This record gives sequence, C-alpha cells and structure tokens, in this order.
Amino acid sequence: MTDAAKLSLVTSIADLPAQSAGQPASKAESRARYFNSGNAFNVRLPAVPNAVFVDEPRRALDLATPTGLIACDASAAMQCSFPATTPFVLTRYARIRAGAQLQTDFVCSGAIFFVIQGHGQTEAGDETIHWRQGDLFMAPGDHAQRHIAIDDDAVLWVVTNEPQLAFENLRAPAPGNAPSGLVHYPAAEIDRQLETLYTVGSSDEIAGLALIFSSDQQAAGRNILPSLTAAMNSLPPGGQQRAHRHNSVAVSLVVDGDNCFSMIDGERKDWAPWATTITPPVSAHSHHNDGDRLAKFLIVQDGGLYYHARTMGFEFTDT
Repeated sequence: MTDAAKLSLVTSIADLPAQSAGQPASKAESRARYFNSGNAFNVRLPAVPNAVFVDEPRRALDLATPTGLIACDASAAMQCSFPATTPFVLTRYARIRAGAQLQTDFVCSGAIFFVIQGHGQTEAGDETIHWRQGDLFMAPGDHAQRHIAIDDDAVLWVVTNEPQLAFENLRAPAPGNAPSGLVHYPAAEIDRQLETLYTVGSSDEIAGLALIFSSDQQAAGRNILPSLTAAMNSLPPGGQQRAHRHNSVAVSLVVDGDNCFSMIDGERKDWAPWATTITPPVSAHSHHNDGDRLAKFLIVQDGGLYYHARTMGFEFTDT
C-alpha cells in the first residue's frame, strides 16, 4: 500500500504515526520526525503510583541482609527506562554491616541520607562527617562517597535525583561544580529547630509545622538541591495537616508515628514504621495523627523544578 493510500485511511491527525522527511538530503534531515497537535500535544503517560514501600525497609532492617542498596523502584509502573521511585526521584535503603564499607557514586546532583539506625562516618572528597541515628546529611554529586558503619550495623535512607539526570542522559557534576558541598544536619539540631517552630506557633494558612533543610549555597532557593526540597514534617498527637495539593510529587519516610495515616484523594493510607510512601502530584491529600506522641515524617519533593518554573500550584482543598 502506498503512503498516499495509507494516508487516505486516516480520519484524524491524532491517528497519524510519526512522519519522516519525504526526501532527506542528509543524515541530519533523515533523523527528523514530525508529530502534530493531535498525537503529541497532550501526551498521556502512566500515572505516578499512590504506593507504599514496606518490603524494602523490612529487608534493610533484617539482620541477615548483607551490605548493599535496596531500591524502591516503581519504573515499571511508570514505564520509565531507568530505575525511579517517581519520575525525577529515586529512593533506596542502604544497609552497612558493622565494620563494613559501602561505596556510593550516584549520577546525581547530590544524595540525601537519613540515618535510620546505627552510627558511622561518611567520606566525601576531602571531608569526613560522623553521623548517628536521626541525622540527615547531603553529599554532593561531584564525588563518590565512602560510608563506614562503626560498632553496629547501620541503615540509611537515601534519595537522589538520578532519574532527572537519566531523563536527559546527563552526567554528574564535574569535581568542584556540585550545587552544594557536604551538609550535615545532626538529630539534636533538628529537634531543637522543630521545638522552635512549636514555641513560635503557626496558623491554618501555613501548611503544617515542617522544618525545611537548605544550605549556604542553596539558601536563596530555600531548597536542599536546586530541584529537590527536603523537610521534616511533624504532627502533634491528635493533629492533622489540612488537605491540600501541589504539582510536585512527594516521597516520604515515616520516621516516627503510631496510629498515623494519610488521605490521598479520599483513600486512606496507613503509615508503617520506616516505610517509604509516594504522594502523587496534584492529588488532594492530608495527614493525620491519631496517636499519643509527636509524629515525624521526612519528605523529599521535586519541588525545586516547580518553584523555578513558577508552577508549584499549591492550594488548600478543604475550603
């Protein structure tokens, strides 16, 4: 069948396949493909799943698990060609046996680490930090890191923007070009800063009581990395965070919370210890603490992308 005959069978431009040059005069012209407002203007991709990862932390906390990384990979559900928890974020658990070392060299702008258990040290470039349970630190993506568990096994929660770089087939920053240096947020200082927030107080027009992590190099954007935001959100006993939505996706680690849950577009999602949860973009969601102690959950979002594009789209949905 000729091209003209095939074209006569198409009743809408939405049904046209990709078109090529009719008579390409060069290799560059032959690589061109042509779509239209019917088949490419509003591309529909699989949704970001409203998922909870519980097997991954269970494996990471298992005494029999060897030193290594365990990914929370939802790439199959999203039809991504690279490992991803959400389109621009990849989350992992890292287990390091006592006295052992774990080398990480992610293709990312930077890697965010939260210490679930244990204590040890991390070497990044010419700097070394010592960390303990409850600490948060960010390692720049221009150097590999060496993590060492001291005395006891250690478990870390690790978040990177590897999918963001993989999407455009980019490399990690060259040495000295990372958007931030090594940054350490000790658990005691996190608690002190949270206590300050509760002392000062908030209002219903502010989305909860959350401590936002940044650095001297990223303070202007108030993010931990140009594309990623990180926050320790909290809920007092019996409290709840107002229902709201935003265009960024949220990946959360349940740090502490008994009898807590989230509502995602009317669906209840119960929290589990050290679980990783995904809150899909644009979903109406709220968080609830029916327990008797302060609940904490660490949230990483690709919010920096939306802040820069002026498209965060935050709004309360309970009005």
